[in-house]
Amino acid sequence: MFFIFFFAWIIFNGKFTLELALFGVCFSIVLTWFSVTFLDYPIRNEWKMIKKTPLFLQLLAVLVLEIAKANEHLLYWIFSDKYRMEPAMVVFTVDLKKNWTKALLANFITLTPGTITEALEDNVFSVHCLDRDLAEGIEDCAFVRILKKLEEDENE
Repeated sequence: MFFIFFFAWIIFNGKFTLELALFGVCFSIVLTWFSVTFLDYPIRNEWKMIKKTPLFLQLLAVLVLEIAKANEHLLYWIFSDKYRMEPAMVVFTVDLKKNWTKALLANFITLTPGTITEALEDNVFSVHCLDRDLAEGIEDCAFVRILKKLEEDENE
C-alpha cells in the first residue's frame, strides 16, 4: 500500500524533486499507518506485493510486446491487397483458479489489437479474432504462464 500511495503522490504532482519525494514518503507512511490501524489492512500484504512486482513487470512487458506484434500484423493485413482476413471465434479453457487472474487475462486479450474477449464463464473464454492467425496458441500464451505463476506465489 505504501508504494501505491507513493507512486500516486508522484504521478499527481507531475514532477519529481527531493522535497516532493520526502514529503510523499511521509504522506505515504501516514496513509499506510492509517490503513493498517483503522481499515484493518494487513501489513503482510505489503511483502506479498513486493514479491510479485517482478511478475507484474514481466506481465506488462509481455503486454506491450504483444500489442506491438498485433499492430504490426494488422497493419500488414490492412495495407496488403493480397491477404484476406478470416475472422474466427475461438473457445478455449484455461486452468486459472482466481477470478482476478481470469479477468486480467480477459482484459489483456481485449487490449491486444484484433482480439476481443466476448465471454468468460468459469474457465471458458470466448474470444473473437479478426484473423485465425491471431488465435494460434492463445490458450497457452505468455499471459497465461505468468498469471499461473502469480497464482502459485499467492498460495505460498
